[in-house]
Amino acid sequence: MPVRVYYEDTDFTGIVYHASYLRFMERGRTNYLRMIGADHRALFEATEKEAPGFAFVVRSMTIDWLKPARMDDVLDIVTSPEDVKGASITLLQQCRRGEELLCEAHVRVAFISEGRARPIPKPLRLAMKADQERLV
Repeated sequence: MPVRVYYEDTDFTGIVYHASYLRFMERGRTNYLRMIGADHRALFEATEKEAPGFAFVVRSMTIDWLKPARMDDVLDIVTSPEDVKGASITLLQQCRRGEELLCEAHVRVAFISEGRARPIPKPLRLAMKADQERLV
């Protein structure tokens, strides 16, 4: 998913502020669901019946910043599944400028309902596993 760096994404030196990468990656995770065929509205409606008050929450994140990005750069946010389990998924997210790897994160996202971990809805879990197997 391409992202252009704007002034608001940078610090006073013109380099992308570290927290801006979190916003870029959040957009990348949302876009990832679209790319594997998850219709957000339909997913929400179907899941709300099974698991009222559900949410996907970031459980943990490990980030390595390797090189800086600057204003007007166009970055590619690449998201791929590393591990798909019953109630959580670990995603590898990379921020790239062309072939250069600028930032890499391992993000564990959990599915919860009523404050407790619950199994990820089956259609979504199967789509993520299929994408994971496609990458292997």
